[in-house]
Amino acid sequence: MIAYRLLTGDDTPAFCHKVTAALEAGWSLHGAPAYAWDAANGVMRCAQAVVKEVPGPYDPEVRLGSL
Repeated sequence: MIAYRLLTGDDTPAFCHKVTAALEAGWSLHGAPAYAWDAANGVMRCAQAVVKEVPGPYDPEVRLGSL
């Protein structure tokens, strides 16, 4: 099965570390990152999709971050 996650957060070094940690755990980038201005909070928000091939069938109870 191919697992999918959408990582999101403020555009800070912490977000970059979140993506880097996912890559280190075997996830692969899927598509380009997305950025948007959050006017209500005055910050840039970003998102990056990642995918990973994992054994077994899909189970909605599995926490994807633990794969």
